Amino acid sequence: MNAPQPVEPGNPERVTDVIDVAGHYVVVAIDYHESRIYQLDGGGVSRPEKIVPLDPRGYHAHLHTKAGTVRGWYDPDDVEVWRSLAEQLRGAAAVLLLGHGNGKANASHQFIAYVEKHDRELAPALLGDLRVDVDDLTDAQIVRLGQQFFDMAPVRNNPQI
Repeated sequence: MNAPQPVEPGNPERVTDVIDVAGHYVVVAIDYHESRIYQLDGGGVSRPEKIVPLDPRGYHAHLHTKAGTVRGWYDPDDVEVWRSLAEQLRGAAAVLLLGHGNGKANASHQFIAYVEKHDRELAPALLGDLRVDVDDLTDAQIVRLGQQFFDMAPVRNNPQI
């Protein structure tokens, strides 16, 4: 997997390998450490675009402690990451989100809540949200899940079918 690039001036959300998603089907593997965006109808598995939250206080390294917040749930300044992710997905024909965890621990659920409240233009493009073990999936497996969801999966070469 590609290591996130260092923070650059003018790139506070640490966006790498920007992909043009306008008019395309995309799948997003999303958790609190990063979001990986894959274009599905571009032919083959390419490097994903990554959005990595800026974490000056080190909260994302210790999410099992619920980010050390007094209220007992994840840090609300993730809104900036959700805004950046929504910007990157704007114009996509259809989006499948892959997340893991339950409730507030599921970053894809938090992103959907953000979009429904703050970005109603993007909301209709969010066609699915699957709970999978995002950390253990390879890029090819993520793309394959997206292809299956959107019925784009390549035909297997099996003469017995």
